[in-house]
Amino acid sequence: MANAHNVPLVRKAIAGAALANITPSTHPNPVVFEEEQESHWTPAALERAGSTLKALNRMAKRPPVHILFEDVSYTVSSHKGERKILHNVSGEFRSGELTCILGPSGAGKSTLLNILAGYNTNGVHGRITVNGHSRDMCVFKKLSSYIMQDDLLQPRLTVQESMRIAADLKLGKELGRAEKELIVEEILQTLGLWNHRNTMSDRLSGGQQKRLSVALELVNNPPIIFLDEPTTGLDIVSIRQLVVLLRLLSRQGRTIVCTIHQPSASLFALFDRIYVLARGMCCYQGAPQLLVPYMAEVGHICPTTHNPADFVLETLVSNVESAAQLAELCQNGKLCRKLDRMAVRGGKRPILHSDESVQRIFVEHVAKEQTTKMEFPTTFWTQFMIISKRMFIQNRRNMVSIWIQLAHHLVSAVLLGSIFFNIGNNAAVPVVNFKFCLSCLVFFMYTYTMIPVLVFPFQVRLLRREYFNRWYSLKAYYAALSISSLPIMFILGMLFMVTTYLMSGQMLEWDRFALFSVAGILIAFCSEGFGLAVGSAFSVTNGSIVAPACAAPLLALACYGLGFGPYIEGTMKALMSASFLRYGVASFSLALYQHRTYMECPEDFCLYSDPQLILRDVGMEGDTYAFQILGLVVFSIIHRTLAYMALRYRLTAEFSNRFMTYVSKVLKHR
Repeated sequence: MANAHNVPLVRKAIAGAALANITPSTHPNPVVFEEEQESHWTPAALERAGSTLKALNRMAKRPPVHILFEDVSYTVSSHKGERKILHNVSGEFRSGELTCILGPSGAGKSTLLNILAGYNTNGVHGRITVNGHSRDMCVFKKLSSYIMQDDLLQPRLTVQESMRIAADLKLGKELGRAEKELIVEEILQTLGLWNHRNTMSDRLSGGQQKRLSVALELVNNPPIIFLDEPTTGLDIVSIRQLVVLLRLLSRQGRTIVCTIHQPSASLFALFDRIYVLARGMCCYQGAPQLLVPYMAEVGHICPTTHNPADFVLETLVSNVESAAQLAELCQNGKLCRKLDRMAVRGGKRPILHSDESVQRIFVEHVAKEQTTKMEFPTTFWTQFMIISKRMFIQNRRNMVSIWIQLAHHLVSAVLLGSIFFNIGNNAAVPVVNFKFCLSCLVFFMYTYTMIPVLVFPFQVRLLRREYFNRWYSLKAYYAALSISSLPIMFILGMLFMVTTYLMSGQMLEWDRFALFSVAGILIAFCSEGFGLAVGSAFSVTNGSIVAPACAAPLLALACYGLGFGPYIEGTMKALMSASFLRYGVASFSLALYQHRTYMECPEDFCLYSDPQLILRDVGMEGDTYAFQILGLVVFSIIHRTLAYMALRYRLTAEFSNRFMTYVSKVLKHR
């Protein structure tokens, strides 16, 4: 471990030597050389610098992975009927190669990537093998990482903090703290992020964020990496840096597959394999240098000054018959053009390979994974502790949100205290004090319902990447999420209740204030669960409509019976019991009025000098505080269970697609 601190010096020396050996005269493209010199990311320098990842490759050993897919088709159902996206395509992606899936918009690039990564399984037909064996998804997901197009990073964490959390979750007890630190340092050095290790992730540039996304998934040394449109939104220098980095990682024995919409000519030459899709068919598979002569076989001559990638895309878009001709020529991906074995008609040869040594290593690794019987690298408790710590750190650093919530609670408390000033023990205005209870209920309900409705859909997008790449279980994440908001909820909730309780002139009894406070915190917790259920199932726009629409009738049921409590119908009582807000307002009212024998009367006669009459007329006679608290606890469990089920359902793409298909069919037949 003494070499851990020498990694930066080793990389600088290697990179410096690589840069020193390249000159404009020896470089194949002087213009590209100048670009690379400016960005300090030459391919030769990076490939030589890749030797500094020795610790990662040594400590987290993974087998090489070759993916073979044959006659893969994909069909989706909609209200217009079934539509076939992929038409029996075949192909192979090998270890040590950087593969680009190329094609016009709507060709099926992302669909194929989702199928190969295991993100889509419903409606898929065909055969997918890994190193000659049928794909076992439980093992395959542990060996692969999927970096999605709209990939986002956890906010309010530095680069190094994000990497340490990823190492703790993805490596578990496989390595000690010192080994994990060495791996994190090596990865950040190789990806050019070491100098930004103390920078917050949301302050990185677009290219740096993409590299950090790769770095996070590289922690456990996955042998296969999928990237969906990784160059979207990046400038030309950042795009080249990223592609050169991916090429470096592939040279270390990884299988890297990415989709790119329209690469430049210089980027096109960096890929080892090009897989061209058009209209759901494979039009070419093989080396990028052989694409131009391949196109010439069907009469499409590429001008010498033209970008081959642009030429093939323009040809496929403008000429409908070209896709079918090219797909027939390569047998829909079953034939591959390779530079190392040129033959008649451009070097066509079968793509199926059988590497016995690779298969043996893979079988041994699969057997080891199956004997461990662990779905995740860490236990539930370890995941819960790591995620909880991360969430507490993020919440503590979100000072803007804290100050906004503090101002909201304080201003609302002072406002309510001023409106209901000193009426808590006044028998002449008991209904006003009941309105005070309703106002507190509405405050807690809307405040803690709308926060997750507005914020949680964004967190779901962050969760999608980590959960699919098997960082942790959904149960551990959800358990940590449920407690992460409790400290700020308790502190700000108590500030609100102390202020309003004192200003409204309620009885200064500690036990009564304690009951009032417990009810308020439980209402907030239950309302947050209700907001999580809505936020898990809907987007921000739809959730902002659904949440108030659902809360309004629940609030109406909560205050039903005011003034004629003893005469509430049995049907309405049953409906009122289905509103968690009814239990909330009842717990507030019982905390203030139950077990009291007298209220102050500033006039000659007060009808409600006996507090029990107030409880009778609002329909709470005979109710107990403990039963109302039990009701809030039960509804808290129900709300959070519904939120968990909605979240699990939303994260499973094929089930969501199936559900929307059923909905569209129902609407169509109505």
